[in-house]
Amino acid sequence: MKNFTHTLCLLGLFALAFFAIPDAAFAQAAAAMTLDTGSTSWMLTSSLLVLMMTLPGLALFYGGMVHKESVLATLMQAFVATTIVSVLWCVYGYSLIFTEHNGFVGGLSKLMLSGIGINTLTPAPMASVGIPETVYVMFQMTFAIITCALIFGSVANRIKFSSAIVFIITWFTLVYIPVAHWVWGPKGMLGGLGIDNYKGLFGFGSTLDFAGGTVVHINAGIAGLMAAIILGKRKGFGSDEMAPPYNIVLSVIGASLLWVGWFGFNAGSAVAANGSAGMAMLVTHVATATASIAWMAAEWVTRGKPSVIGIISGAVAGLVAITPASGFVDFGGALVIGGVAGTLCFFACSLKFKFGFDDSLDVFGVHCIGGIIGALLTGFLAVKDIGGTEGSYPQFLAQCGAVAITIIWCGIMSWVILMIIDVIMGLRVDEETEHAGLDLAIHGEKLH
Repeated sequence: MKNFTHTLCLLGLFALAFFAIPDAAFAQAAAAMTLDTGSTSWMLTSSLLVLMMTLPGLALFYGGMVHKESVLATLMQAFVATTIVSVLWCVYGYSLIFTEHNGFVGGLSKLMLSGIGINTLTPAPMASVGIPETVYVMFQMTFAIITCALIFGSVANRIKFSSAIVFIITWFTLVYIPVAHWVWGPKGMLGGLGIDNYKGLFGFGSTLDFAGGTVVHINAGIAGLMAAIILGKRKGFGSDEMAPPYNIVLSVIGASLLWVGWFGFNAGSAVAANGSAGMAMLVTHVATATASIAWMAAEWVTRGKPSVIGIISGAVAGLVAITPASGFVDFGGALVIGGVAGTLCFFACSLKFKFGFDDSLDVFGVHCIGGIIGALLTGFLAVKDIGGTEGSYPQFLAQCGAVAITIIWCGIMSWVILMIIDVIMGLRVDEETEHAGLDLAIHGEKLH
C-alpha cells in the first residue's frame, strides 16, 4: 500500500509538471447560437448510449471471454475505469482537451468545469448548433471512459488491480488527453479545429477522424499491445491448457450492447440531430454487418467452422473501422470498410501466436488494426457532399501521418508508464493468484 501511495504521488507530480502550462490570454469565441432542443435531446441520448457501451456492454463482452475465476475482476476493471476517468475528466481532462492553448494540449481555463453553467452553450468549433456544454462534457467523457477500459482486455487474468488504477490515471493524463486535443481540440495540431484552411501537421490536410479511430481505437490498441508485451504471456498461452471462456452468452449480450451503443458513439459525433447523424448511423450499421459476414466467412474457410465469438468479434471490428469514417463516407464506402476490416482483423488476431505476445482478448488485433484500416481508407473513400472533404492521395497521406504519430506517441508513452509502474509496484499478480484466479485473491469474491 505504501508503494501504491508513493507511486500515485510521483505520477501526480509528473502529470502536474507536464500539463501546468500557463493558459492563453484569450478566451474561445462562442458562436451566436440559441438552444436547439432537438439536438440537445439527441446528444443526451447519445451520451447514455456511449456510457452503455462500457457499462454493461464492454464489461459483459470481456467478462464472458475470461475464465470463471477472473470474471469479477474483469468486470471490476471496466467499472473502476468508468469511475476514475469520470472524476478526472471533470477536474482537468475536459479543459486540457477542449480549450484553446496550443496545438499540443489545451489550457486550464475550464479546470473543475469553471464557467460552465446550466445556460452555457457548447462553443464553436466543437458544436455548430446550440447544445448545453454540460451535455457536451458528458458526451465526450464517455469516449475517454471506454478508451481506458478497452486496454485491459489485452492483459485479462493477470494485472494487479492497484497497478491498473495507477495506469488508468497516468495514461489518461499523458496519452489520451494530448491525442484527443490533437484531433478534436480547438486548434489541435492534427485536426485543426477552428483554423481556416489548415494544411495539417504534415502539410497534406487536417486529419479526418469523425468519432475516434485514432483517439480511441489505435490509442487503446497500442497501449494494450505494450501492456501485453511487458506483462508477458499467461501460462499455457496458445495451448489446450488455457481455460475456456466463462460464458459466451454474456459476450454476445455485451457485443449486442456495443453495437446498439455505437450509434451514439458515431451518429452522436455529429453533435446535432441532422443528416450527418443519420448517414453516420446508416453506414455504421452497414459496415458492422458486412464485417461480421466477412469475419465469419474467413473463419469458416480457414478453420472449417464459424464460431459465435468470431462473428461478434467481426461486428466489433466493423464498428471500430467505420468509426473514423462514419461522418465522411457513403453506403459504398461502408461496404468496403466493413469487408476489409472483418477480413484483415480476423487474420491480425493470429499475429499474437506468430510473434508471441499474449493479447488476451485481441484489443490490438481488433481495435488497433481496425482503427488503422478505417483511418486510412477514410483518406480515399471520403465523399465531399457528406463530410466536406473528398478522398484523395494527399488526404490519405494526412491520414497516414496521424496514424503514425498516434502509434509513436502512444507506444513510447505507454511503454514508459508501464515500466515505471512495474519497477515501483509491479504490474503482474503472483503465479499462485494467477492460477487460482483474480476474483477471490484480489476482491474476496467469486462466482459459484
